[in-house]
Amino acid sequence: MSLFVLDTDHISLWLRGHSSICARSAQFSSDIAVTIVTVQELYNGWVVNINNPSFTNNLVELYTRFWATVEFLQSVRILNFDAAADTHYRQLLKAHPPLRKNRIQKDVRIAAIALSVNSVLVTRNQRDFSQVPDLLLEDWTKNNL
Repeated sequence: MSLFVLDTDHISLWLRGHSSICARSAQFSSDIAVTIVTVQELYNGWVVNINNPSFTNNLVELYTRFWATVEFLQSVRILNFDAAADTHYRQLLKAHPPLRKNRIQKDVRIAAIALSVNSVLVTRNQRDFSQVPDLLLEDWTKNNL
């Protein structure tokens, strides 16, 4: 059985009840993980939204959804950016100059973690992640069970 690492976008969709992601997640529940980079991105997104003055009328909803995200993260395996991931990351940046763009650094870190544990990265972001050699990709937003 493969380990499936869900990227930030897939986690966000899962938390909003996306039907095909929820179905696949139920099918592979014990083989799913997220990266610490995704935890960082989710946290940063909530901080920006909660601190946005134009959203002060929705604080109860925002904090409730943030709380649901925290509870979810307590129930899923989180992969750290460890020495093995760092080695993959540095090798990718050295060997593939297009991966050095600032815009995709968090994606490259997610990819490095996925490569370091020989997993499948679950993402809709084919444009960026397909640039990473040897990275196995799946998109669970498509109904192909």
